[in-house]
Amino acid sequence: MRAEANETTRVLVVDDDAGVRFTLKEMLRSLRGVEVEQAEDGAAALEKLAARPFDLVITDLRMPRMDGLELVRRVSATPRAPRLIVITAHGSERFAVEAVKAGAYDYFRKPFDVDELLAVVTRALESVRLRDENERLTGELNLSRSLVFSSESMGRLAQLVQRAGSRDVTVLITGESGTGKERVAEALVRASPRANRPYLRFNCAALTEELAEAELFGHSKGAFTGAVKSRQGLFREADGGTLLLDEVGELAPPLQAKLLRVLQEGEVRPVGEDRPVKVDVRILAATHRDLRKRAAEGQFREDLYYRLNVVQLRVPPLRERPEDIPVLSRMFLDRFSGRFHTGRLALPEGFFERLSALPWPGNVRELENTLESLVALSSDGELDLALLPTPVTTGAPATMAQSEVPPRGEEAGASLGLKERVEAYERGLILDALRIEGGNRSGAARRLGIGRATLHDKLRKYGLDSAPEEGGEGKG
Repeated sequence: MRAEANETTRVLVVDDDAGVRFTLKEMLRSLRGVEVEQAEDGAAALEKLAARPFDLVITDLRMPRMDGLELVRRVSATPRAPRLIVITAHGSERFAVEAVKAGAYDYFRKPFDVDELLAVVTRALESVRLRDENERLTGELNLSRSLVFSSESMGRLAQLVQRAGSRDVTVLITGESGTGKERVAEALVRASPRANRPYLRFNCAALTEELAEAELFGHSKGAFTGAVKSRQGLFREADGGTLLLDEVGELAPPLQAKLLRVLQEGEVRPVGEDRPVKVDVRILAATHRDLRKRAAEGQFREDLYYRLNVVQLRVPPLRERPEDIPVLSRMFLDRFSGRFHTGRLALPEGFFERLSALPWPGNVRELENTLESLVALSSDGELDLALLPTPVTTGAPATMAQSEVPPRGEEAGASLGLKERVEAYERGLILDALRIEGGNRSGAARRLGIGRATLHDKLRKYGLDSAPEEGGEGKG
């Protein structure tokens, strides 16, 4: 059972007899890692179960206020219900059988036989362990179809994706640009009862407010200039399925109000039409923004934030899971060596250590772009480490414009902390990308593996937003 792995196993003992509760607690103490709480009846047990999760509930059948059978029925109907074992008196086995039919895992009789009790409890906890292990493995298999990982943090995310995916709830996926939020959304859809229904995606930062409204909610013919025919809109096209709202933090305030109506009422009102249309769509939302902060600042509707944030899944940045860098890198190297017909490339000594020393502000997308460039520029069957950016600890990146190079060595250590070094590195990458793209911001954003809106934010952050944009959008 899980106690053997030095994990705490929480057991709730429910009985109106304090002496019985004490006896059971003492018996369960012989099982390593078991933490026991008590409740005097079914109503008190429900309060404790609402406050924190338990792995196992052992309950008497006959109690005041709420008996054990009613407790079994209610608890069994909840998501991820704990295992339930009922205690039955001699001659009342038929009530125990009824409890098992209602969802109880097993039962044992009074007076207690220690060996029988411990055997039943051990089997129940082992079934909990196997259920959790199966859920974890299924979740990892599901998420690994979209993302490659080996870190514990991503394994935990995979398990949460499996749980949230199978329940028809709204999910807010948060994380920095390039972490793989869209891939997490795909895994949620695969784990969903709606997996075989339509799955559509919309980038909330991609269109003007008028066009975004028509794209999402539909429009009638002639509703606005250029509306030469009616359109259903993505919500109606996704009816019965799932819609991912990427970069939802960029949604204009009027559209936030219309989205809130969809979440509250399950209906949309197409542009130019008077009557709403009912839709059944599961909403997934993704953002690199801090929506709670934006709501506090009045830039995002607070009521919409809470409607979207039913379940929040945070995708950790690459710097928090460096153990994923080698497995990701091998996958990208295989992909690009095949694309560029280079054959298997020799890896220089310290290659993965060098990669792990970089901060990767663009996360997995930046790592992918870097390795694509590295393979494309390789020669003599070997990767050239000199083509990698300089690690943060040595100061500026190798490709940074000389006018932007911060102090190096001891001088850098004395004048710049870690945060400042990371920012200097990121600023240098942005300047280098803009230089390569001739000032074209769309091209620079693609080169960096980030969205154009994110690039604008970073340009403002580093005081570069006043720089003229050369070459127009056509070059990007």
